[in-house]
Amino acid sequence: MRDDEALTLDPEATRPAASSPPSGRAAETAGPEPSGTAAPQAAVAPWVRRLVVVALVLAAVNLRPAITSLGALLKEVRDGLGMSGTTAGLLTSVPAACFALFGFAAPRLARRHGPGAVVLAGMVAITAGLLLRPLAGTTPVFLAASALALAGIAVSNVLMPVIVKRYFPDRVGTVTGVYSMALSLGTAVAAAVTVPLTDAMGGSWRLGLGVWAILAAVAVIPWLPLARDRSATPVHRVRRPQPAAGEQGGDQAADRQDSGEHGSIVRSRTAWMLACFFGLQGTAAYVTMGWMPQIFRDAGISADKAGVLLAVTMVMGVPLSFVLPPLAARMRSQGPIVVVLGAFQIAGFAGLWAAPAAAPWIWALLLGVANCAFPLVLTMIGMRSRTGGGVVRLSAFAQSTGYLISIPGPILVGTLNQVSGGWGVPVALMLALVVPQVVCGVLAGRNRHIEDEL
Repeated sequence: MRDDEALTLDPEATRPAASSPPSGRAAETAGPEPSGTAAPQAAVAPWVRRLVVVALVLAAVNLRPAITSLGALLKEVRDGLGMSGTTAGLLTSVPAACFALFGFAAPRLARRHGPGAVVLAGMVAITAGLLLRPLAGTTPVFLAASALALAGIAVSNVLMPVIVKRYFPDRVGTVTGVYSMALSLGTAVAAAVTVPLTDAMGGSWRLGLGVWAILAAVAVIPWLPLARDRSATPVHRVRRPQPAAGEQGGDQAADRQDSGEHGSIVRSRTAWMLACFFGLQGTAAYVTMGWMPQIFRDAGISADKAGVLLAVTMVMGVPLSFVLPPLAARMRSQGPIVVVLGAFQIAGFAGLWAAPAAAPWIWALLLGVANCAFPLVLTMIGMRSRTGGGVVRLSAFAQSTGYLISIPGPILVGTLNQVSGGWGVPVALMLALVVPQVVCGVLAGRNRHIEDEL
């Protein structure tokens, strides 16, 4: 996308203005818009908004079972496919790699086909991947089927904040809370019931993983009508008007707002801090989801109980994900929340490092609270840009770059476990990573907008 083109959610941007906006000194005195200000939006029927909420909830429920169901059965999958510790670590990093690769493509796909259509395709890809994964006879085929499902999760991940901004520009925090709560619920349920379901179906890990395709297929249904919906502001390109000869550039306030859609996003310090915070919290989350059950099992805890403990960690996000985004949206700076979540993360990993079997429920609860950094960073993405187009770009950059940052963590944890023969060194690494995570989160949580930095 060239610098003279804007990615916008405002259809009025393509029409001639009825009157010229204030410029010069008048624009300076107006000052920047508040963070909650939204661009004008076409009227959306109430039933469409209700359908969007249902679609968001069902999509969110399906964005993690492909990962947490595998974490609960990782030992069985490793034995069945003959995976080494390093290969299993690679498997736990595949989500981050797919999220980064396909997340970068999400804005371009959304501009061409609309975000609703892209999320629909994502739900179809999740369903297909979960259906094909149990049929894999070798590790490469298993990885390919997993990548298909994860590609669908990736584009949906990036576009969820866009859908929220598109249909609910006045309720970003509340709707993000509902969506995050549903995501945590799906994550927790998959972690809790995968092992019992597998046992009930004869102990086959293939059936235990494949059953989640049914839930994904249900999520496809509400996105079918939304794929063609244009009642809210669509994502498209418009060419930035060029100033006439002798003019100095017009409205400074408008330039400040448009800069989030025109300038290079890599020039924004806030965007980089959000990306680093996203990546480091993602590293902790994927290590927790992928390796925590194995840590508990190696400490002598049964597979069923280890799965329930992972579910406890994930279910903590259900109430907190509903409360945290609206709270964060009302705060000028989200740094204090970042620090509190970091303290819980340190306590949880310290427990896993010192004595995982001594108080497993406490460690699971502590890490469950810490995992709420994910809905927090989603809320921050929606708050760090004044425009819908800016949110599209910021979401894609922060999530895709963040997932790239998170790729090495789970692989390194698996390798360190195999080399050291225990979990002390890998968990010590996770403890050390909390420090830069908190620093980046505090900087990303400052009351800034990317429009002021481009």
